[in-house]
Amino acid sequence: MSEALDSLLDLLDLERIERDMFRGRSRSAVVPRVFGGQVAAQAMVAAGRTVPEDRHAHSLHAYFLRPGDPGAPIVYEVDRLRDGRSFTTRRVVAVQHGKPVFTLSASFQLYEDGLDHQEPMPPAPDPETLPTNAERLRSYPHLPAATVDRFLEARAAVDLRYVNDPPYGDYGTPREPRSQVWFRTAGKLADDPLLHTVLATYVSDMTLLDSVLLAHGRGGWAVGDVVGASLDHAMWFHRPFRADEWLLYDQRSPSAHGGRGLGQASIYTQDGRLALSVIQEGVVRVPREH
Repeated sequence: MSEALDSLLDLLDLERIERDMFRGRSRSAVVPRVFGGQVAAQAMVAAGRTVPEDRHAHSLHAYFLRPGDPGAPIVYEVDRLRDGRSFTTRRVVAVQHGKPVFTLSASFQLYEDGLDHQEPMPPAPDPETLPTNAERLRSYPHLPAATVDRFLEARAAVDLRYVNDPPYGDYGTPREPRSQVWFRTAGKLADDPLLHTVLATYVSDMTLLDSVLLAHGRGGWAVGDVVGASLDHAMWFHRPFRADEWLLYDQRSPSAHGGRGLGQASIYTQDGRLALSVIQEGVVRVPREH
């Protein structure tokens, strides 16, 4: 296991301060606020630790309410909304400085057999043939060294490989609003389904709005031609997967309007099983010229 992944797992290992109350720490991100994927992942840890081990997450729905302060702890308060025979539902509120910064509702299910079908996995190259995140970032001479270092530090726990150039790598001309990324953790994880769910939740917030930027030839936060933040986030967990094995994040944007952009995605295992569906809307604004 890499040192960066070990550090991330430590970050996600919340302190239990009451039966249904947990405390988490933060760390620096690419932008000067708490990374949204971190808050969502920690909230899933809090929810999952109040659920029987034989019930696995099948969906989450979340709202980002305020920017998180990286210098302050986050308290996660869990409400046990439902404990049924098949489904368990939890609501989590993340609080900083006495105010909610994030809310999440998550549902867990006892496994059962049922109908089964899925959309086929789209074509994608073998992830081992693609440049690493570091190789790609360092190949862009227009990116300041400080920006590259910040990206690499924030994503060091994840092996992230773009199929094509990310928005900040090749911008200025609109492209098809679609982006593909292979990812896996930078090391093996324990055989704990909740842990793999939490790590996938963490990574899912890294690149989902890329396709919004591609549609308009914008480079994004790395080059300063847009400003924005996540507004909401939803995930559905369809089939078992491991976050330490290659997953294809196939992302697209059907719409941008009114200062908001929508990203939709499917996440497939390398052997073609549809593991997750993800939807996120974010604020995407063009800076005003002074």
